[in-house]
Amino acid sequence: MSLTSTPPRTPRARRSPAPAPAPASSTEHIPVPPAARPAGDGPAGRYRYDLQADQWWWSPQFFALHGLTPGTAMPGVPLLLAGVHPADRPRVRQAVTDACTAGVPFAVEHRVVRSDGEIRTAVLVGELEISSDGEATALSGLVIDVTDGRAAAEPGDQIRALESEIEQLRTAMVSRVSIEQAKGVLMLLMGCADSVAFDLLTHISSHTHRKVRDVATAIVESAGGGTALPADVRAILHDACPPGAPAA
Repeated sequence: MSLTSTPPRTPRARRSPAPAPAPASSTEHIPVPPAARPAGDGPAGRYRYDLQADQWWWSPQFFALHGLTPGTAMPGVPLLLAGVHPADRPRVRQAVTDACTAGVPFAVEHRVVRSDGEIRTAVLVGELEISSDGEATALSGLVIDVTDGRAAAEPGDQIRALESEIEQLRTAMVSRVSIEQAKGVLMLLMGCADSVAFDLLTHISSHTHRKVRDVATAIVESAGGGTALPADVRAILHDACPPGAPAA
């Protein structure tokens, strides 16, 4: 499986986030209490870098992997690199830069040096979000702690496990993008809020016995003129849309 192929539509070039040459030293980090630490191979942490606003967001799990408490440090490339082992830092920096400037998706295994000195092994996955007009809008992805699995597995098993983890992470990322796009279509059609659009997606999923991801993909492809909506999905949307609003 190749993780370095460019997306079908090459995104317009964006400036890369300016990584700091050395770990930040001006920010006081508050370590996460032992009870709040991730117990290896735990829930994946998520992140998103808004290219237009030049703004980063990390989930609580992302902070926890680095041994930090959310809200005590500014998320971004400097903080990310500050927690990466010096020997792995150039690879992580290059992966993020290539993704932001050339649209190259990545999955990079690296060592995390936590604020308490503990070293963990993690896989960082990232991919650009592309708008309908082909413009790169954000870099988003996941990070997962794979330390415990690495320690117990044979080298061959480690490779297979990593490939499986990467595929699962990429699938999750693609699903999330499709769902967000479908929510946008429904919000436009129905003039509803984000939460209502998601509730409608799950309602359609439940009543048509399709995965939410598959319903979202069908709506997005139909809105783009690619394929017609399945009849059962279209019927539910027709009943849900306000009078005078075209179904997707």
